[in-house]
Amino acid sequence: MQQQSDGQIIIGIDPGTIKMGYAIIRHRKNMPELMDYGVLNLQYVDDAHEKLHQIFVKMEQLIQKYQISELAIEAPFFGKNVQSMLKLGRAQGVVISAARYFGLISTEYSPRKIKQSVAGNGNASKEQVARMIEKQFGVSLQDAGLDATDALSVAICHSFSKRNIIAKGGSKNWSDFIRKNPDKVL
Repeated sequence: MQQQSDGQIIIGIDPGTIKMGYAIIRHRKNMPELMDYGVLNLQYVDDAHEKLHQIFVKMEQLIQKYQISELAIEAPFFGKNVQSMLKLGRAQGVVISAARYFGLISTEYSPRKIKQSVAGNGNASKEQVARMIEKQFGVSLQDAGLDATDALSVAICHSFSKRNIIAKGGSKNWSDFIRKNPDKVL
């Protein structure tokens, strides 16, 4: 297992077999550094096995290009459509398998944990999370799409969890953390 330190490269994944969001950040003590983000669009690929293969190939390309050391992925949620859950589970399995194949540390986060970590509210909408990320990084993500911003929120959640900022400061939410730690807000 690789040693965790400042400067580790994290890939966040919002898995899917139609669109897979990805984001790459460098873990920093004060604020993660955004390196890249995007969406692997598989909606025009008809063969289910080819979709899974393309997910693996994309993971390989990103891991090697950015020398990624850690994977953060959104954990499965339980829906009513069994076929959708099966497809999502396959996509998650390929991503996790690719990460392990290349020696990455991998961690899953629940959607609620991700939203709580990034937006301070576990019930925040995807749009609210995206706007919070824009404010934190001073970038516009209007054209990125929610799959990419979801992946970025997963990576940020992992970076924040590595620092354990909420537990360290005893903060209940982001507003409380900002009030107690104004020097850590950019």
